[in-house]
Amino acid sequence: MDSSLQALVEMTRTLGEPHRDYVIIGEGNTSHRIDANSFWIKASGQQMHNIEADGFVAVRLDETLAIIDNPPPTRDALQAAMNAAKIDDNLPTRPSVEVTFHAMLLSECDVAYIGHTHPVAVNQIMCSARAEAFAANRLFPDEVVLCGPESVFVEYEDPGLPLAVIMRERVRAYIAKHNEAPKVILLKNHGLIALGQTPTEVLNITAMAVKAAAIFVGACAVGGPVFMSPEDVMHIYKRPDEIYRRQQFVD
Repeated sequence: MDSSLQALVEMTRTLGEPHRDYVIIGEGNTSHRIDANSFWIKASGQQMHNIEADGFVAVRLDETLAIIDNPPPTRDALQAAMNAAKIDDNLPTRPSVEVTFHAMLLSECDVAYIGHTHPVAVNQIMCSARAEAFAANRLFPDEVVLCGPESVFVEYEDPGLPLAVIMRERVRAYIAKHNEAPKVILLKNHGLIALGQTPTEVLNITAMAVKAAAIFVGACAVGGPVFMSPEDVMHIYKRPDEIYRRQQFVD
């Protein structure tokens, strides 16, 4: 098995370990950029905790991105377009319904690995009236270091192509504001996306986002969260020693 695919398999299994409460049954999906115009994506219906290499589908990046720019007129046509983007037409498996947003993020954010999960701790907040406040603010320094100065927040949208379209708008706005890609995307009534250059970075970002969610819920229970100021957030994020430390969490 290709070493990069093996790394994707292992990352996916780790995200799917039951004790983490990140996903259950067929939830979540992951991806990895193969080269300039192809990537691996978890196949639809595969479970993350025990996935094997044949649980992933290689798809063409440009053809998948074209679906966002020129949405097919019907659901059947959309499914046909996603299947047509597969590199191996003989595979019986089909790409995850979220293949379009994975293609968009791999391209727009120039990352190598993506982990999309539905952690219980995170969705307690994403299914609440405080979802946007959690995404926009930071509670403690290590959350800033691993997860960035804020998260992209996306209102609920139908999973699949409609979600990819609105997510692209939000991601582009973040990049225009911060002059870099986000580390975390939070989806209202849905879940979490972690973006990284390595499986380790995706796992670390996911773990820190889940920790932050647990702290936020606890803070809400004892009077309400006290967020770091924007000035303190940016001070931590741009400190040379914290930049160095953040780099150590990638490999």
